[in-house]
Amino acid sequence: MAVTQHPKEEKTVVLIKPDGVKRGLIGEIISRFERRGLKVIALEMFQPKKDQIDEHYPKDEAWITRIGQKTIKNYQTYGADPKKEFGSEDPFEIGKIVRGWLMDYMTSGPLVKMVVRGIHAVNMVRKIAGATMPADAEMGTIRGDFSVDDATAANRDKRGIHNIVHASETPEEAEHEINFWFAPEEINDYKRAEEDIMF
Repeated sequence: MAVTQHPKEEKTVVLIKPDGVKRGLIGEIISRFERRGLKVIALEMFQPKKDQIDEHYPKDEAWITRIGQKTIKNYQTYGADPKKEFGSEDPFEIGKIVRGWLMDYMTSGPLVKMVVRGIHAVNMVRKIAGATMPADAEMGTIRGDFSVDDATAANRDKRGIHNIVHASETPEEAEHEINFWFAPEEINDYKRAEEDIMF
């Protein structure tokens, strides 16, 4: 893949999930990105509709199967039986159930959506956010500092994992999510005071 833009122009999407909003972590989360030299160029709080979340998360079999595989792996790590919990050991079937819980969770309260720009923004934001599974996230990351949730616990409670933020996984996913969640006029351009010093 050829790089056509300057690395500092890379953009990504961050969603602060209902648990992050309800726990009053919005300012803390934004400040962690800004302190790292990343720039927030779009920002809004909103109440998502189910169809929006359904379109946000992939529906393809490979993605859903991957969710199921992660769940099975987590169950194996902690000695739980996925067949007993889900009535199946099929990753795709398990993934469909987990995706449904995720949609319920993501529509359970307001979200904050933002576009963040900066050098290797996709990877940088994911590093700051920490591992998707909060129980595996390093201290110093958003999830490592503010969440201890785990797939096995969430599945037993028939809910999505409370992991505070969503961050695009790839530049391609980021582009899709930017176009999905934001109109072009909602994305701003400005120069931060320290840019000439930092980059």
